[in-house]
Amino acid sequence: MSESTGTGHSQFGLLKARRFAPFFWTQALGAFNDNVFKNALIILVTFGIAGLSEGQRALYVNLAAGLFILPFFLFSAFAGQLAEKYEKSRLICGIKLLELGIAVLAAVGLAMQSVGFLLAVLFLLGLQATLFGPVKYAILPQHLRADELVGGNALVEAATFLAILLGTMLGGWLVAQPGGAHWVGGTVIAVAVIGYLSSRAVPLAPAAAPELLMRWNPITETVRNIAFMRGNRTVFLSVLGISWFWFYGAMFLSQLPAYTKTTLGGGEEVVTLLLTVFSLGIGLGSLLCERLSGHKVEIGLVPLGSIGLTVFGVDLYFAAPGVAEGVALDAKAFIAQVGNHRVLWDLLLIGVFGGFYIVPLYALIQTRSEASHRSRIIAGNNILNAAFMVVAAALAIAFLKAGLSIPQLLLVTALMNAAVAVFIYSLVPEFLMRFLVWLLIHTLYRIRAEGLEKIPDEGAVIVAGNHVSFVDALIVGGSIRRPVRFVMYHKIFKIPVLNFIFRTARAIPIAPAKEDEALLKQAYEDIDAALKNGEVVGLFPEGGLTPDGDIQEFKAGIERILARTPVPVVPFALRGLWESMWSRRDSRLRRMRLPRRLRARIELIADAPVAGDTLKAAELQQRVSALRGDSA
Repeated sequence: MSESTGTGHSQFGLLKARRFAPFFWTQALGAFNDNVFKNALIILVTFGIAGLSEGQRALYVNLAAGLFILPFFLFSAFAGQLAEKYEKSRLICGIKLLELGIAVLAAVGLAMQSVGFLLAVLFLLGLQATLFGPVKYAILPQHLRADELVGGNALVEAATFLAILLGTMLGGWLVAQPGGAHWVGGTVIAVAVIGYLSSRAVPLAPAAAPELLMRWNPITETVRNIAFMRGNRTVFLSVLGISWFWFYGAMFLSQLPAYTKTTLGGGEEVVTLLLTVFSLGIGLGSLLCERLSGHKVEIGLVPLGSIGLTVFGVDLYFAAPGVAEGVALDAKAFIAQVGNHRVLWDLLLIGVFGGFYIVPLYALIQTRSEASHRSRIIAGNNILNAAFMVVAAALAIAFLKAGLSIPQLLLVTALMNAAVAVFIYSLVPEFLMRFLVWLLIHTLYRIRAEGLEKIPDEGAVIVAGNHVSFVDALIVGGSIRRPVRFVMYHKIFKIPVLNFIFRTARAIPIAPAKEDEALLKQAYEDIDAALKNGEVVGLFPEGGLTPDGDIQEFKAGIERILARTPVPVVPFALRGLWESMWSRRDSRLRRMRLPRRLRARIELIADAPVAGDTLKAAELQQRVSALRGDSA
């Protein structure tokens, strides 16, 4: 795990790392190959095979979509067990060999131009994708550090959507050439060979549950997988959030050809243009996640993503609510009409905010799931994704038959997204809380964090440091990748607006004995319970905000906590906040001083954990003072 990701910790440095690059190209080539064949088959059935009636063509196109999704219902539970029981790099090689065999069958079917044979091949491709899905996401936490996980997921999501786009375009173009069926057959075989060779370089990823007994009943095992998900409420609702995204995306993308023709007056080139813009948006949004999240799983981006999906989905309706005036415009003529630029921007931004939405959710599932159940939870996620896409198709048919136009259908979907978001965030307010924290600290400050990787990924730990401002807990809690339960003065805990954030983060209010002895006793009980539950507890041992910028004497309360439950303590220091409007720098003047400039630089520096069984308050104060230096 010591292999560097490159200079500056950029996610693109992972593309040079052996623990990521072979897997990255393996999964991207697989997504590309699937879509080369799928689109070639659809165009061949629609335009290239003689003797089919219009009714047969429509039936086969819809059947193709169903046959590719069907294996996700039938075999996802089995795939999750495989990914849990066996070493993953060997499993990936086996799945890529299966893809190579299917590619040979695809070439034979294309040469025969047998619709039934080709549909069977498409079902097998769906089976191969089903087997690969749980491995695809479960292997990342085994090969990537915690601060690389968002970047790795972002690269995978961006590559997947771009591979789908490029594969769709290439498959359509190849099959339209003279002898196109043979060109497509040769291409899928060649890509499968390259993908298999790439898979052989994927490093070992040990089995998470080698003792697992395989169960073959897809219904009972699917129920079991969903039970695993429901055991962790945040993970389960994250899975539902991902499935909703696929519902939203399926609703928009399935209507794109008809929307282009009837509403925008565009031809096939315009469909490709819109699909390209949307896919580029997803890729851009996914890649921006790492920068916006600061190399950690930042679920505060999820509400931001859902807001964008609704805002720009609604705006798409107002951009083109009526019936097109032009007919079969090519891409150049479409772009020449200035009014269409708004449609392009809306689709691009829907994609960007979709990336903000989906990447943190996948990373959250990977980090919050137990390693022994992770693959099966991802398999359950794939089942729900497929179910939501099927429901999207059924609802689209129902709404259109009820008289809605396609723009109205997309408007309803965007408004439904707002309702679903409110529902999910009411059930798991942590998402909204993290969004508010992210918005606050990234609006006012630019944070440089150092040493946060020293905080253990699991188990009880105390993080303790200097107390400079009213927003210290927000800054520290918003920067640490694990949820932190801060102990804070009860009057700060009750500050309006911030109180929602503190309550949602399950902060522990405390008071001096002379103010509220019962609250003090309860605080110590809550701290002890949190530590015994393996949580992170945040402390400001000064007992209050610094009145002069200097670190005040650390109180003995931390010694009392450690005497009862000795756990490691990670010292940290905040720098640069004394100039903030949230400190007490100008309290004597009864006014708050605005930061000298917005986006001011502040620093959060953490040190290695210290054993808590012998730690004294004075020693901890010395460590924090050394970390802070002369920067208040």
